[in-house]
Amino acid sequence: MATLKALVVDDASFVRDLVKRTVRQRFPVFETTDAQDGRRAQSLMSRTTFDLVLCDWEMPEMSGLELLQWMRQQPQYKTVPFIMITSRGDKDHVIEAVKEGVSEYLGKPFSPDGLCKKVIKVMGSRLAQAMDRSGKSMGGPADAFKESAALLTQRREPAPETPVEAPSSPLVRGGDAGTGAAPARPALSVASVRFADSTLKSVIKDINLTEVRVLAKRDQAFPGILDQAVIDIEIGEGQMARLNGYVHQLQAVDKRQDTDFVSVTIRFVDEDPKKMEDLSRFIARFRAGNR
Repeated sequence: MATLKALVVDDASFVRDLVKRTVRQRFPVFETTDAQDGRRAQSLMSRTTFDLVLCDWEMPEMSGLELLQWMRQQPQYKTVPFIMITSRGDKDHVIEAVKEGVSEYLGKPFSPDGLCKKVIKVMGSRLAQAMDRSGKSMGGPADAFKESAALLTQRREPAPETPVEAPSSPLVRGGDAGTGAAPARPALSVASVRFADSTLKSVIKDINLTEVRVLAKRDQAFPGILDQAVIDIEIGEGQMARLNGYVHQLQAVDKRQDTDFVSVTIRFVDEDPKKMEDLSRFIARFRAGNR
């Protein structure tokens, strides 16, 4: 029986579902509720008292930071644990969140293990006691989501950490594989695709408002189907778009087992209008540069 209440706030339904599933599987004493933005979360929190809040930073209507600021001004929420889950991992943003009273900070994409460790840390003895009373174990996380994804693809062991350049191949110069005959493209759109335990250096092959297809050298650590991803794309001088998504497809570039390149399709999950606007501008520039 659930004895604790957790609120999950994120504009991406895929991420909300993943967080709720992970929390419920590992800690069945939690009843989970979700909201698609800070304004909706604020409304729910005004009617019900939650024991834990897990919240994204970048959302329409009201950001995670604004929700945290409001929350710390409410008597019933001054000490309630607040975990910020976001693709913003730079030092300045972490410091800003700490100043506003964040309990823990978890970068996207995250692993179920990483999320569970943060929950245990902020909830402390209260969670342990609730689990004990329910007769549940605080042992290793039940990760059915990852297990089902593993049936669809094999994950490579991470390669040693060495600097990796963008793929260099006729494929990313605009020609067919193996011919090397086509002229170089005027611009190469490089994307860094972050996963829970690795980063894939790649080149954008195609992109639209729904998904991006990138090419990456095979000698890197590859994700599994349905794994979370954050795609870092430079949208302007000094400006970076951090788009949340999941692995929709993995495919060998050549019709041979020893292909040097793998195509990875990332399906976007963001519903933030600002991110969609940034993505639209990048797509227009990408297509203009590859005509």
